Amino acid sequence: MAVTTELVVVRHGEASCNVTGTVGGDRGCTGLSPRGHEQARRLAARLAAEHRDRPFCAIYGTPRQRVRETVATVAFALSSQPTIVDDLRGPDHGEADGQLWSEMKTVFGGPPQHRPDEPYAPGAEPWNVYLDRAHRTLRSLLDEHVGDRILVVAHGETIEAAHTLLLCVPSEVRVTTGYVTDHTGISRWERHVNRFDRETWMLTAHNDTRHLAEPCA
Repeated sequence: MAVTTELVVVRHGEASCNVTGTVGGDRGCTGLSPRGHEQARRLAARLAAEHRDRPFCAIYGTPRQRVRETVATVAFALSSQPTIVDDLRGPDHGEADGQLWSEMKTVFGGPPQHRPDEPYAPGAEPWNVYLDRAHRTLRSLLDEHVGDRILVVAHGETIEAAHTLLLCVPSEVRVTTGYVTDHTGISRWERHVNRFDRETWMLTAHNDTRHLAEPCA
């Protein structure tokens, strides 16, 4: 089989809102924590080493501050210019933005995925609406970059969206399954085409954090 396209999706470094348990939309996200900046530096060093041997054709990020800071660190190490794609952003949180996740989940009766067709706060984006948006955006990027190696620095939700898209996970199964995504965890998908022209997307790595093996300063 020949590998024709590679999608590398990375979660941002630890954010201050992750430390406090705050819903991190445009209001709630105040950027990376000191630990998150260190994680981003280690991620950048690892990806830069890969980039020298197998260059990324494009680097994409999302608008929220924690991702902007992570992708800026990575792009600097790769001597590349990232593209910020608004529709790659995490779910829109509505009135939950800036509130505590624990309080939001208590009111809603669990995380957004548990009742995926309902908004978990006034003005919030239901989980399935978010997934539809993320799926369309990721598919558009993959269609644009057939044969390329691309890097997406985004959210844990983005990794979940990539997995549900390329695994073709039906909506009823999404409610009962999930994916562990640590800060700066790397997931990798490869598009393989065999001699019969059959296309298969292969998940070659999920939540790879070997670059964080040493304790953060």
